[in-house]
Amino acid sequence: MMTQAAESVAALIWCPFPDNDTARTIAAQLLDEKLVACANILGAIESHFLWQGERDSASETGVLFKTTAALLGDAVERLGKLHPYDTPAIIGWRADAAHPATIAWLAAATQSDR
Repeated sequence: MMTQAAESVAALIWCPFPDNDTARTIAAQLLDEKLVACANILGAIESHFLWQGERDSASETGVLFKTTAALLGDAVERLGKLHPYDTPAIIGWRADAAHPATIAWLAAATQSDR
């Protein structure tokens, strides 16, 4: 089986935010830092969850970030530092499949002098 280098593997990050403005601000920061190539701000979502032993719900804004597997850990860590929640729900994973043009775009968009 052929393995791909981490920079040639797509990755995704899911994260809810308290509102659209916060989502936009943090998305812009991650884009400026070239940790992600894209942030799909999905709009209002209705979240139901357990928090501190109690069931709760909230209106949030969902965001799906697109990056490379090579940057996944750094992007998740930075998102955790920027996020306003004490315990943000940040989940990242490597994509099993992506179109070659998508992989090339992700790599080019996130290329920096790191």
